[in-house]
Amino acid sequence: MFRVREGRIAASDLAARLEAQGFRLRTLEGMPGFLQVEHGPRPVSLTLEHWLGLLYVQQASTGIAAPQLQAQGGERVLDLCAAPGGKTTHIAELMRETGALVAAEVSEGRIRGLLGNIYRLGLTNVLVVAADGRDFPDGATFDRALVDAPCSGEGTLRRRGGRPPDQSASFLRHVTRVQETLLRRAIRIVRPGGTILYVTCTFAPEENEAVVSRVLADAPVELEPLELPVPHARGLTAFGDQRFDARLEGAARVYPHHLDSGGLFLARLRRLDDGTPARPSAWRPVPQVFPGDAMTDAQAGSLIQTGVVPTLDHFGVDPSRLTDLGWMTRGGRLWLHGATSWPVESWSPGDWRVVSLGFRALEFDPSGRPRPTNDLLQWLDGACTGSTVDPDDRQLTELLAGAPVAWPMELSGLQAMRWRGRVVGRGVPTTAGLRSEISKARARDLAAVVSGGSAEVRPADD
Repeated sequence: MFRVREGRIAASDLAARLEAQGFRLRTLEGMPGFLQVEHGPRPVSLTLEHWLGLLYVQQASTGIAAPQLQAQGGERVLDLCAAPGGKTTHIAELMRETGALVAAEVSEGRIRGLLGNIYRLGLTNVLVVAADGRDFPDGATFDRALVDAPCSGEGTLRRRGGRPPDQSASFLRHVTRVQETLLRRAIRIVRPGGTILYVTCTFAPEENEAVVSRVLADAPVELEPLELPVPHARGLTAFGDQRFDARLEGAARVYPHHLDSGGLFLARLRRLDDGTPARPSAWRPVPQVFPGDAMTDAQAGSLIQTGVVPTLDHFGVDPSRLTDLGWMTRGGRLWLHGATSWPVESWSPGDWRVVSLGFRALEFDPSGRPRPTNDLLQWLDGACTGSTVDPDDRQLTELLAGAPVAWPMELSGLQAMRWRGRVVGRGVPTTAGLRSEISKARARDLAAVVSGGSAEVRPADD
């Protein structure tokens, strides 16, 4: 099962590309934008389309959550437990990459996976923050928040080879405290009238209905009954000798047999107005200079002008392709983003840091000449009408192995390398021939695609 990366390719076009390679696909009722692989010559994760970020491998069950948050374009949304990014990137797409989606993650290792998925999909409205969601900084309110809480993971048994999760009494006490703290934190920083979606991938009532029931007892929220567009069960109001808030019947449970997938629990809450004085708006326009960087606004404007204009000219890109997008200088580089505002300056001091906004798009060589990143070139893709080369399979294989390839014509400056009609990265002409500047890790993955998938199967994105 995979999700089409809407905004970069139409579902029909992606299906046609994969079917031409021998994949047999079907749609899943109630899940627009998702396709199920019924048969294929290799894992769909070993296709150019996956490598380029035109699709995201995702279980059907986890694809249910993001639409139930009901995030709209232009809103301010928070994901308190974002990695590895399946639900985060889905929300960003549903927001049409407008507004601002703050993705918080406490684990440095998992942040790397989150960034890899955001950059691969080319999402511009995501602000990644290294922070523990339980202590997420005060100072700004959000329209919506997702709490995809850590849990015992009973719903992922099939992916884990049937190994049961740790359900010791001490683990359950710990994880339920974490879950409740996360949920209460989300309620605190969502505006009155805003939405909080609580999600786990486990079946244990202690981690689901019991947590939400305690919160309903004293927090300024109301549970909104869910009507999912796919088969599911209602939430529990009792389990053994435990009794839960009767409104929990409006929650939803997805079991593996419903979608031949994993398990999921969802409860959607509406923040009520409890009379707390409204906070002044803490959202501000995104600055051109990252806070703390030793650069003035005038210097940043000059860097943007001297970097962006020549790059667009060199690669034949119409400037309108970047309409409504912004640039930020950070560490002498330029980041491309689609956020109209951000809350960073208003956040109370604490153990958090900004990791990225959008994606790194332009760097500069020692002579000050701009160098577009591979992420930018892949994002621009068909907009590149100049300075492009089209290596064949043999040439691309050699380039990805680090070897120079003699080119039949003289090349001027950096080149956007295309394969099978899609830009895959940056090439540079040298005296020895054309060389690839795709990173080694990404080059290995693409080499496996070029060779027809004769490499180890990569794990699913979610």
